[in-house]
Amino acid sequence: MAPDLYSLSATVQHNCHISDALHARNYTMCTYLLKMREYYRWERRFPFNATLPKEELGDWLSHRETLWEELEEQEFEAIRVKKHKLDPFETAAINQELLPHGLVYSGGYGGHAAPHFFLADLIRAEQREGLPVLIAGREHARDMAAPPAMLLDGTLFIRRESMRRMLWEKIEEWRWKQKQDAMARAMACYGFEDDFERALEQMTDNEVESALLHEIGEWRAEQRLGADWGNLLLALAGTRGELVARAVRDHLADCVSTLPALLEQGHEASLHFYFANLGGMRRELFPELNDAYRQWNEGGRMQALSATVSKGAERWQETSLRLLEIHRDRPETCAEEIGRMYEK
Repeated sequence: MAPDLYSLSATVQHNCHISDALHARNYTMCTYLLKMREYYRWERRFPFNATLPKEELGDWLSHRETLWEELEEQEFEAIRVKKHKLDPFETAAINQELLPHGLVYSGGYGGHAAPHFFLADLIRAEQREGLPVLIAGREHARDMAAPPAMLLDGTLFIRRESMRRMLWEKIEEWRWKQKQDAMARAMACYGFEDDFERALEQMTDNEVESALLHEIGEWRAEQRLGADWGNLLLALAGTRGELVARAVRDHLADCVSTLPALLEQGHEASLHFYFANLGGMRRELFPELNDAYRQWNEGGRMQALSATVSKGAERWQETSLRLLEIHRDRPETCAEEIGRMYEK
């Protein structure tokens, strides 16, 4: 018997609302309002090029914040599938029931120890390096953040709809600024001026692959660092130290998987997009990487960029192990110590 999609979606969305009630305000006001605008667009199924009705959007935002106030003390609801009543974080057990019916679910934790849930149509299931990969399409339930990719309990989840939406937001942001930067170079590879929809679809396909490469890198990093990394992140949750640790781990993942693969393939569009999004703590920790990209973009050879990536793999593994050592030896003060490591 197929699951009741309406009831299932309502339960997952309810849990998304609870997570949002607890964590949506972690963002700056500007970022929060932008995310809520696009959340409204998704929920009401407005196309990307549609002008959103300001008054309705304002009313929706007020009602949503009121709902969050009512939900922030509630517990997450169990997921009912057929005759089973499962904890919302029992992702594997839930998917065992849903995948045969063309649905995919995920319940896990992201940055700031915030829960993330989604329910979507399954596009396909595949294997990469022995890892199960689930590619999700149209989403029936999601929280505000909607990360496009996640490694959860040895399974890679890729959310194509969220990836496409994220890319569109990046393109819109670039249009406001119109800089001749890495994002402009990435977009030029696709011909957005000629056929926007076709270009966006092609870019989405390519960045789904890049996201897969990054999550494979996360898995390789997990094999090298062990289970203690999760305990480290919990100890650092909500601090500058968490930003440092996540940036270090991202660099390790990208230097052992994402960037070597893109460089080997000569995939210039995805390389430009990667550096268009190399910001914040990641850029601060590894300025040599952006310098090598700039040299290549100014007419240099890819070998210098490849050499920087190769050195980075060793450097960030050593740094990751150092962070684990700090947590193991000084758990009470590790957040402060790690947070100070890269202060200017």
